[in-house]
Amino acid sequence: MDKKARLGRGLDALIGNSTGGYTTTSLSSLVPIDQVETNPNQPRKSFHPDDLASLEESIRSHGILQPLLVRQMEGKFHLIAGERRLRAAKAAGLVVVPVHMVEFNDQEVMEAALVENIHRADLNPIEKALGFKDYLDKYQVTHEQLAKKLGLGRPTVSNLVALLELPPEVQEAVRVGQITTGHAKVLKGVEDKDRQAQLCKEIVTRGLSVHATELLARQAVPQAAAEVNYQADLNPESNPHKTPHVQALEEEFIRKLGVKAEIKVTGKEKGRIVIPFHSNADFERICEILRK
Repeated sequence: MDKKARLGRGLDALIGNSTGGYTTTSLSSLVPIDQVETNPNQPRKSFHPDDLASLEESIRSHGILQPLLVRQMEGKFHLIAGERRLRAAKAAGLVVVPVHMVEFNDQEVMEAALVENIHRADLNPIEKALGFKDYLDKYQVTHEQLAKKLGLGRPTVSNLVALLELPPEVQEAVRVGQITTGHAKVLKGVEDKDRQAQLCKEIVTRGLSVHATELLARQAVPQAAAEVNYQADLNPESNPHKTPHVQALEEEFIRKLGVKAEIKVTGKEKGRIVIPFHSNADFERICEILRK
């Protein structure tokens, strides 16, 4: 008999959003470990040696308590979820491993791999972003559709994907934990890529907080500010002085939106709010914030 298997809260989120549905065997099967092939679309690219060593020791003592999730193809078992357990089991010298076999299509395999890693063992933000982008590009879905499948909010998906627009050295700093996603969001508001990288180095060297980074970033775009105000500067009368209240609101917009938003005062009780965006992902992220 076949029945829906309970695969943990993370994969339950996927099951609840799956339209096609799938079945698993009611009992785990034992299969030769050398017949289990890893998933080439695995979002996690790095595995911490200490974590693997700890898991290996646990497997030596207690075995694999949670079966690997696989699908059978061409006489082999293709791993969907559980690569950490598989690696640790190989290191522990296991010959066979318990598996749950499922009937998944390629898209469901990719979804399950994302869910497994996001909900059970957090990826670093860049690995998450790459996994999201790969899925978005391959299956041409919206950020909102992917977010629903993963049980996340759309801003979470959009904000993470937007990290991939940062310079490689900034992405690396996020990946290894030298700066936070909060820092990265502030850097996204700086248009010049070289300046983004320079500010990133200052954050790491000086141990700057996100708030301190915001203050520094505002000083980082004098040329951009000059270009924004160029036409107004030609006619000073059309650019009344901004009151402290307006300046404070402008700073609040910058903090919340992560871009160089500006309030342009053109006359008494007149003006406009300018909110730039630099990509489709940036546009979706800003729209989501404004809808709240």
